[in-house]
Amino acid sequence: MATDTSVKGWTRDQMAARAALEMHDGFTANLGIGIPTLVGNFIPPGVDVTLQSENGILGLGPFPTEREVDPDIINAGKQTITELDRTSYVSSADSFAMIRGGHIDLSVLGAMEVAENGDLANWMIPGQMIKGPGGAMDLVAGVRRIIVLMDHVSKSGSPKFRTHCTLPLTGANVVDMLITDLAVFDRKSRNAAFRLIELAPGVTIEEVRAKTEASFEA
Repeated sequence: MATDTSVKGWTRDQMAARAALEMHDGFTANLGIGIPTLVGNFIPPGVDVTLQSENGILGLGPFPTEREVDPDIINAGKQTITELDRTSYVSSADSFAMIRGGHIDLSVLGAMEVAENGDLANWMIPGQMIKGPGGAMDLVAGVRRIIVLMDHVSKSGSPKFRTHCTLPLTGANVVDMLITDLAVFDRKSRNAAFRLIELAPGVTIEEVRAKTEASFEA
């Protein structure tokens, strides 16, 4: 993945591009709202991935140009998308049956917090108005591998990779890989600790440790 070494850390596009490297030929994948929606723009050439959306689309195309926008073709986040020659539509019940039945290989989700044991909090902040959990709880329960994309710290500078999540959980021990604007953390199994496997340009391990509450291997 090409990076500008004069810039410290990854942009959101670069985070999405790093996540896209985890896509393998033949995968069926689900992309969550926010940064994860960008992943579809960076799937490597020659890798055939079918993107699934909770609202019943199997085979999402890329984001449309201004002239291609069709307000009736939207993903689960209500963003307009395009169709492919193989795009198909199913009911919401069938879409969630794919998810709950373990037929989705990979889901890339956003997060408010991730804990060192793999707990995920990404659906609500107490006291703030919410629309509901969406499909996140089903995704973390039924999808084989979960990758999280998030900024390493909050807008206030607080660590988001924490010892324990302080927000209501979406799922317990469900995160397999964490990609932030500073680094990539992976673990071999859900019984293992997270290990730092990659640093973003210009970022040192000392900076990562200073901005991380969670314990991790390096």
